[in-house]
Amino acid sequence: MFKKVAVVTGGASGIGRAICNELVRQNVFVIISDINEQLGKNFEIELNNESIKARYVYLDVTEYDCVERLLTDIYEEFGRIDYLFNNAGIAMYGELYDLTMENWKEIMDVNLWGVINGTQVGYNLMKKQGFGHIVNTASAAGLGPSPGSSAYATTKHAVIGLTTSLHYEAEEFGIKVSALCPTFVDTPIFEEAKAININKTVIINQLKKQKLMSPEKLAEIALRGIHKNEVIICPMPMRRTMDIFFTLFPQAHKALMRLVCKTSRKARIVEN
Repeated sequence: MFKKVAVVTGGASGIGRAICNELVRQNVFVIISDINEQLGKNFEIELNNESIKARYVYLDVTEYDCVERLLTDIYEEFGRIDYLFNNAGIAMYGELYDLTMENWKEIMDVNLWGVINGTQVGYNLMKKQGFGHIVNTASAAGLGPSPGSSAYATTKHAVIGLTTSLHYEAEEFGIKVSALCPTFVDTPIFEEAKAININKTVIINQLKKQKLMSPEKLAEIALRGIHKNEVIICPMPMRRTMDIFFTLFPQAHKALMRLVCKTSRKARIVEN
């Protein structure tokens, strides 16, 4: 019998899918919420091959009413929500001068407002029950500069600000709050990212030169950090490297960021 219930947004693929698998392995009943119905339903069938361990529910995180309805229904049915993973997100490549306000709205609606919607509803429900853990997926791009992805980095910095602040507000009510900050994880997000006046193939080929972490490994790290109630959960080598660059070797960090900028601009599509 399942003693705990989790809701995972963007749960049908990538990091969300891996988190769902890890939660089921730890005997947690999982609500797979995702905008992609086909992927979600197929994943539900896969998880429930021997017994009922999960359920797929359609969710558009940009619609507050949709988020409120889903979380309230789950809370009323199960009498609890132990974990809420606000994980749905998109990526976007492009320099600021190439972005339109429509580009900004698209990424803000999913990456920031999607997290705000889930956090606002989930937090109030958890405050009522007196326990629970909210996990907001940010990124290592939210811990430092990310030239060539300024809009994406903006949303992730905001998610970290929201999450780390709420971590301390929520303590009095028995609620835990963590930010998950993936580094280079082997998921479809890179291929699916919107590229604004950028040759995406060049960027992806550069990323593939990195040693990508599997989403399964990240899910294990995430759950370990959650059980320890860590404020920011990030693969340690990357986090330590960023801390060193920022504090001990600022000139080396600047050089690295300028190299990233140069690489990004080589991928820029020149207008005729």
